[in-house]
Amino acid sequence: MSIAKDLIAKAERREALFGIIGLGYVGLPLAVELAKAGFKVLGYDISQRVVDGLNAGRSHIKDVSDAELNEQVKAGRFSATSDPKRLKEPDAISICVPTPLSKFKDPDVSFIVAATEAVKAVLRRGQAIILESTTYPGTTREIMLPALESTVLKVGEDFYLAFS
Repeated sequence: MSIAKDLIAKAERREALFGIIGLGYVGLPLAVELAKAGFKVLGYDISQRVVDGLNAGRSHIKDVSDAELNEQVKAGRFSATSDPKRLKEPDAISICVPTPLSKFKDPDVSFIVAATEAVKAVLRRGQAIILESTTYPGTTREIMLPALESTVLKVGEDFYLAFS
């Protein structure tokens, strides 16, 4: 079976592990909705305080209640980490990091670059990487693709890259 068909089959069986980088107002609701749909979700955030709170079932954003988060944590469908080495585990990773505007009103892509570097360090065959962060057209192709292909892996053959 091809790696694409294998990934699709795992998702259809709800056996795919989803990773979410950035557990803020975009990433955390996405993580909780995936968990509610029956997927296991590994959230990653650089803030240990945020990670500890989420693993205790405490939400730090208004769009996700403590009760709905706690339900997913207790069911074993959601957990959070600040260990970037664990990004090797998910079958699909959504990057949901902030892209604040610079003083010149351009998106600051430094968080996207940092997330890409974290993924690059552990990228494995069969993973799908999805950029969810709001940014300018071309960020995926111009910034992420060259970094990820600087490994021995090739997009479309060994891993997949998309934006949403």
